[in-house]
Amino acid sequence: MRLLLDAFDCAVVAVSPRNCLLANQLLLGDALVLGTGKASAAMAVVANERLTGRVRGLVVTRYGHGLQPTETAGSIEILEAGHPLPDAASADAGQRLLRLARTIGPSETLLFLASGGGSALSVAPLGTVTLEQKRLVNDYLIRNGADIHELNCVRRHLSAVKGGRLAVAAHPARVVTLAISDVPGDAIGDIASGPTIPDPTTTTQALEILERYGYPGLDALARVLTEPRFESPQPDDPAFASDQACIIASAKTALDAAQALLEARGYTVLRVGDHLTGRARDLGREHAGLAREIATSSTRAALLSGGETRVAVSGKDGHGGRNLEYLAGLALALDGHANIVALAADTDGIDGNADHAGGVVVPEILSLGRDADVDLGLLLAKNDTYRYFQACKLLVETGPTRTNVSDFRLILINPLA
Repeated sequence: MRLLLDAFDCAVVAVSPRNCLLANQLLLGDALVLGTGKASAAMAVVANERLTGRVRGLVVTRYGHGLQPTETAGSIEILEAGHPLPDAASADAGQRLLRLARTIGPSETLLFLASGGGSALSVAPLGTVTLEQKRLVNDYLIRNGADIHELNCVRRHLSAVKGGRLAVAAHPARVVTLAISDVPGDAIGDIASGPTIPDPTTTTQALEILERYGYPGLDALARVLTEPRFESPQPDDPAFASDQACIIASAKTALDAAQALLEARGYTVLRVGDHLTGRARDLGREHAGLAREIATSSTRAALLSGGETRVAVSGKDGHGGRNLEYLAGLALALDGHANIVALAADTDGIDGNADHAGGVVVPEILSLGRDADVDLGLLLAKNDTYRYFQACKLLVETGPTRTNVSDFRLILINPLA
């Protein structure tokens, strides 16, 4: 099990802002630094150290993901707010980001630091939309299994700060966006819902998504989603022509680092997808079948994957997350296979609605559950997998890592062969 944890640690370190936010990306002169996301505080610390001109600004991150005791971000203020659902602090952060963008001076570049989680952490409801309406639609889509692209399309079209609107507030100043990607496919406009990136989607598409999922509060949002004046800036908008945007770390960065470690330890690594987005428990079952097939040989192999899977929540009071649902599906299908172990965890250190990053599967996982009087199949049906992995002492707990490239999944096959 030690190698599972070592590989996960290696992956997280590779995508830390300290390792991926490089000095040659920050040759900007005077800078107004704004940002949102779970990595934004750590990114702000590095930016403050490495920017060469005068620096001021504000970034917002999740509660508990802020500065460490020995750190400083200089004149970049750090705010903390709610995630996965926005709260009053998120609304305050959104308005403050907009106000600061409008104050940019003629010698300043707007440096925007984007990372996963930013969509909830900074919100500015558009037009007649209220904060409570944004919370309700966000929660509804998450609970009904919408993928991140669908979720962010709706978010951008209900926001005065997302979908390029923050950049509009700063133009004609130069805008540079540096992003740590947590989204499948690494579409930069989906990272934190793209506050500085013109929006490739339309209000019509946002309406179609809400209709497809049967959102019951659609009528209350229809005005903003049907009036042309509320359409977001589009990619052909000439105001964005001189802006720059770059992804500085992604799932690939993390998985490449883990693959190098595993190969050095003698494993044959099979990358089964950097951006997998299927239903978590179903993907676990699928990967169990693949692992079982490989285990019939003597090959010491590792199945490595990333991406953001989906969970349709039916249980009312369960605790868990994508990674524990994936592992539950995997464990049930493996049925105690003696030569397969696995880890799945979120690189931000928080999986779902509890305090864990993820968990591990070992051959004795089902017998451990019987000893603890918990049933994995029943708890999976209730979306309460945390209870099982906690009882079996198979949780991975790292605390906030202050980075985020979505999920990391590793299956080791014939580890002692």
